[in-house]
Amino acid sequence: MARAARRPPAAAPRGPRGPRGPRGPRRPRGRRPVTTTRRLTVAQALIAFLARQYTERDGERQRLIAACWGIFGHGNVAGIGQALLESGDAMPYHQGRNEQAMVHAAVGWARHRDRLSAHAVTTSIGPGATNLVTGAALATVNRLPVLLLPGDTFATRPADPVLQQLEHPGAGDVSVNDCLRPVSRYFDRITRPEALIPAALQAARVLADPVEAGAVTLALPQDVQAEAYDWPEEFFAERVWHVRRPGPDPAELAAAAAAVRAARRPLLIAGGGVHHSAAEDALRALADATGIPVASTQAGKGSLHHAHPSDVGGIGHTGTAVADDLARTADLVIGAGTRYSDFTTASNTLFAAPGVRFVNLNIAPSDAHKLAALPLVADARTGLEALTRALAGHRVAEAYEKEYTAGKQAWEQAVTRAFTARDEAARPTQAQVLGALDAVVDGTDVVINAAGSLPGDLHKLWRARSRRQYHLEYGYSCMGYEIPAAIGVALAEPGRPVWALVGDGTYLMMPTELVTAVQEDIPVKVVLIQNHGYASIGGLSEAVGGERYGTAYRFRAADGTYTGDPLPVDLAANAASLGMHVLRPRTAGELRRALAEARACDRPTCVYVETETADTVPGAPPAQAWWDVPVAGAATRPAARRARQEYESRAAARRRYL
Repeated sequence: MARAARRPPAAAPRGPRGPRGPRGPRRPRGRRPVTTTRRLTVAQALIAFLARQYTERDGERQRLIAACWGIFGHGNVAGIGQALLESGDAMPYHQGRNEQAMVHAAVGWARHRDRLSAHAVTTSIGPGATNLVTGAALATVNRLPVLLLPGDTFATRPADPVLQQLEHPGAGDVSVNDCLRPVSRYFDRITRPEALIPAALQAARVLADPVEAGAVTLALPQDVQAEAYDWPEEFFAERVWHVRRPGPDPAELAAAAAAVRAARRPLLIAGGGVHHSAAEDALRALADATGIPVASTQAGKGSLHHAHPSDVGGIGHTGTAVADDLARTADLVIGAGTRYSDFTTASNTLFAAPGVRFVNLNIAPSDAHKLAALPLVADARTGLEALTRALAGHRVAEAYEKEYTAGKQAWEQAVTRAFTARDEAARPTQAQVLGALDAVVDGTDVVINAAGSLPGDLHKLWRARSRRQYHLEYGYSCMGYEIPAAIGVALAEPGRPVWALVGDGTYLMMPTELVTAVQEDIPVKVVLIQNHGYASIGGLSEAVGGERYGTAYRFRAADGTYTGDPLPVDLAANAASLGMHVLRPRTAGELRRALAEARACDRPTCVYVETETADTVPGAPPAQAWWDVPVAGAATRPAARRARQEYESRAAARRRYL
């Protein structure tokens, strides 16, 4: 007897991704899916998961977690350490010397990769974990992704306390890793193997999200790291996280365009979001079409080539005279990818026109609404392109263009004067060091800095030649960032000349990663500027009536005063002892030759230069706008009383933009 023909299953409904729908291939009816598993430890499963995560934007795909930095101790050596060993080439490993520095290196990588790729950082429990806090804060403040994998105390508590455990008498589940909660965009503690699955997916989502990017922490108890579990194979499937480019709302775009058309003196401020979105071409097209002048924050500098007619340089306390003068009289400020830090707004004193209004183009709604602005919530590139189309045929008045062009030319002359050494046989000023470097580099070089007096000089003076050349970490302004970040950038784009500009104070904070550069043969170039004191904070101390207290590198006498002699500290010898090739130029003429030699060198090189700090020698132009640092309201010393009078006068100009 013949069997009846089996009817084919009914066609599945078509989903948004075609006939297979959003969940992948159909399975025949009547059969339960067979889920295969893989037995791995929690640490092994996490590394295997991370190795299969990707981001994609504009059709370009890259690894979400490209490598893992680590310093091993109890709490991660038998877990993550063993998992990295087993992973082989699937997850590259970099050995660091300081946990904070490892985060800085990861941040350098992420910024240079436009936030589309990140590194992980693993540490032991205790001090190894708490050393991550500063780096995590820096990443989150700057909206840059980094994955932190600190070891944690035992989840099962076989012994309590264990070595390096913090005992909290009122909460047994607290560990030092809880310090990372407020500086992380996402935090979870994995106390059971199966809890890793949702936590890992959430971590990857946050790391790939341009609105939420920052430090992500998965605290890993050391016993759980080593625990074996049967993982569903689907957990290790390749995942691609699409990085969206949302366009502006039509009503918001229309309102923004109307505001620009009505403005007589518009000024655009380019922030770091322009770089993160790779929106430089879109910004240039807008500037070319409209003639609107473009100033830049520390994170946004280089969004336009310095020679572009609309580029007027840095904005704010460390800005140029032309940019700050335009800001004081602007009737409309267009913020593109900026979060308006106090340095940008000169503590809310810079935008001084009575009726000034703001239009904020930002992918993060919280930033788009700052300063009571008309929000334009969108990806920077998509938003700038849409705004350019909406402004078709509109251009600022010719007189306005002539005004800022003349201001730009006058400032360029001031830069040239600051850069030029009057005596090639004399010791250079800090500005002349930058001038010598400016003469040596081209658009392929990357210049990295973060703290001290250098950020101000660089923001005012540096002539950015390409979108990635100017790399300033000034959201957290963290001393010690420069050298490890240079390593991260050099790893992100091998073959590109990478310069870490550090003062003596910053160098003393964290020189240890020079050993990593030597070990990995990463040819970073360190320019170590020695001025024998905390020059930046010394100047600030003097300005606020602190009389440079506690800012000297000098011999201290029995009465508490300091002599004029610098300490016999040889930082060049220290760099050499860590394996660096060291050059010691003593004059402005020798400096230029040393920088050229360092640029051509294929191994880690340090250019050590002592600078002239005498007040009689001209340096960089002074600050062009105020910065609010409160001064003592009651004091007996005349310097503090004078500073308070100046402070009250300046503070009176602060505004609430409502």
